[in-house]
Amino acid sequence: MNFEEQIKSFAERTRSIKDGIETEEATKTSLIMPLFQILGYDIFNPLEFTPEYTADVGIKKGEKVDYAILQNKEPIIFIEAKSINETLTKHDSQLFRYFGTTTAKFAILTNGLIYRFYTDLDEPNKMDETPFLEINMLELKDAQIQELKKFHKDNFDLDRIIDTASELKYMGLIRSALKEIFSNPSDDYVRFILGCGVYEGIKTQNVIDRFKPLVKKSITSYINDLVNEKIQIALKSEEEPETKVLNTEEDTEVNAKSDDHNEIITTEDEIESFFIIKSILRNHIDISRVTYKDNKSYFGVLIDNKVTKWICRLFLKDNVMYMIIQNENKENIKYSLEKIDDIYNYSEVLIEKALSYIN
Repeated sequence: MNFEEQIKSFAERTRSIKDGIETEEATKTSLIMPLFQILGYDIFNPLEFTPEYTADVGIKKGEKVDYAILQNKEPIIFIEAKSINETLTKHDSQLFRYFGTTTAKFAILTNGLIYRFYTDLDEPNKMDETPFLEINMLELKDAQIQELKKFHKDNFDLDRIIDTASELKYMGLIRSALKEIFSNPSDDYVRFILGCGVYEGIKTQNVIDRFKPLVKKSITSYINDLVNEKIQIALKSEEEPETKVLNTEEDTEVNAKSDDHNEIITTEDEIESFFIIKSILRNHIDISRVTYKDNKSYFGVLIDNKVTKWICRLFLKDNVMYMIIQNENKENIKYSLEKIDDIYNYSEVLIEKALSYIN
């Protein structure tokens, strides 16, 4: 099995055995250690996967963290394990005390079901209060599997993970904020909506209370419409012939203008692919110049937000995924993708194409 299949199989196993696990030790041996074995680490080699790692932390001499993953005899990841029955809380975590005293740049807090990944985005050498990635094995998403894959022993690249950690962290916080707004809109949010040409009168508390359920109902209705439209587009695309690959810049601009009139939803896979391409290009060009435009038929990665300077076009569907890059003769070359992470296999041609617009 490939990595994705292994993780999905492990998630199913976790679901099937979780009710029979009662202690912290059982959580470690049945859930946590097997996951890191799938991630390529020799869990029985203390020079690579060290249990009860000890470091002197201030006045707390000899304090231990459950596991440390070592590279060249130095810790790179700390893991604090809790029982499957425990709720994860960060306030009493030993990870915070350890983080700034060693070379480790990542910390994982887990109870075998939920894995929270931390680093020091907010303040150097001080572990963030908020994880940049949280994975629930009972609600596993494909995009999360791709992020987890970056922590595989064979793939581990500190700079590469740090590059995407900030985006992942703030996207997660924004999603949580939107979820709270949609499920329980605050007075301030309702007041903002009413101020967008909805209600011209004075927005008293009585008015806010009267409109709050209407705002919530409208949000739900709008989201349902978006989902239904996405489903209809997907069903329609399955009936249509294979997407035509555009061969001229004129076609590109016509398509871009036409797409502006259609409802377009940027998917998690498309955002993940954009972050991967930025990571590939980061050491070669100013990545602030790397932008994207989501069209109805494809997802384009551009230089300076110009449709005439497209690095690649991505066609990402469940049944077929591929990438188009033009060669020097303006011919569209198709690169097959089995998974989003395969974009890394074409790093050289992506770099060459991006530099052609810079030099």
